[in-house]
Amino acid sequence: MNRLSTSWGAYDLTRFPEDPRDQLRAWSAADAYLLRHLAGEEGPRGETGAAVDLSGTVAVVGDRWGALTTVLAGHARVPVQITDSFLAQQATRANLARAGHAPDAARLLTTRDTPPARIDVLLVRVPKSLALLEDQLHRLAPALHEGTVVVGTGMVTEIHTSTLELFERLVGPTRTSLARQKARLIFSTPAPSRAPDPSRTTEPGPWPRTYVLPADSGAGAGLTVVNHAGIFCADRLDIGTRFFLKHLPHARGGAHVVDLGCGNGVLGTAASVADPDATVTFVDESFQAVASAEATFRANAAEGAKAHFVAGDALAAVAPGTVDLVLNNPPFHSHQATTGATAWRMFSGARAALRPGGELWVIGNRHLGYHVKLRKLFGNAEVVASDPKFVVLRAVKGDR
Repeated sequence: MNRLSTSWGAYDLTRFPEDPRDQLRAWSAADAYLLRHLAGEEGPRGETGAAVDLSGTVAVVGDRWGALTTVLAGHARVPVQITDSFLAQQATRANLARAGHAPDAARLLTTRDTPPARIDVLLVRVPKSLALLEDQLHRLAPALHEGTVVVGTGMVTEIHTSTLELFERLVGPTRTSLARQKARLIFSTPAPSRAPDPSRTTEPGPWPRTYVLPADSGAGAGLTVVNHAGIFCADRLDIGTRFFLKHLPHARGGAHVVDLGCGNGVLGTAASVADPDATVTFVDESFQAVASAEATFRANAAEGAKAHFVAGDALAAVAPGTVDLVLNNPPFHSHQATTGATAWRMFSGARAALRPGGELWVIGNRHLGYHVKLRKLFGNAEVVASDPKFVVLRAVKGDR
């Protein structure tokens, strides 16, 4: 747990799931900079200014662990958080409760939900994915009006010329603040005489995007892949997944298969196409990913094929001892931080969810050493395939 001090008080904040060994903070200098600006402590050029009026509808986009929403819950009229992350949403609930706020002190929406019809203050924590930022600004632009205060925030390394061009194109004239503690603010001004209009669109949005996998894609050859904004390698099949598709296990009739960290769902969809009697559960912490997986599955699966789509924390929502096969391409980044915690949680969850004799198949970069984690958890880890960059591993759950 770590404490964020603001002019509105100090807040003890944690990530989700909470781990006392985790040294990563639940807030950043970018969050603190934005809060100082909202309170009138620091203007764009470093001066003291007037506090931002928070009496209208305040929308907070991309709040990574709920720090902004938690602080604003006591000073804005029911701030609306919009996030693509299930984990961020759960962290926000926990941090709101820890701060003494009622559950309805903030309204928590996902990137797939309908946004507010009118937004008076739009706060944007710049995401790692430029595509996700573009998609969200497209969705939110109709709710802006000429009086809307639009402020983005991010670390200097996260704000690029392309970031500012998006704000300029989809919101209005854009400028940046001085850098403070390697963080920067973005200020955009909606066009004069603009009024909220849910029927208005600035221009056709580019998402979702669809492509067909080429013949050299192993079990995925010929599949139609659908990607919503923010999905890893949204324009093409990433090389790791391509390698994994060439070495997927053979289908077993009527198996319960989990595509864990499913992304666009191509692994689970390939498993379903190979075995139409299988039941496939697609799991990801990204709401955009789960929507992509469902769209990919619907575009390819046989009529009557069975699937479930879950936004959640690894396999926490899957009953223990009910799964025959887990397919996993674990991420090793949490926003800008490199961490093995996510992979460990996925592997641990897989072991709990598998039946005795069930198998976990994992692909990863060779240097990540996933075989060590798997042997510690399962007592075994077999190399199924490898090349100079990737390795496919198989671990089998024993009877114990």
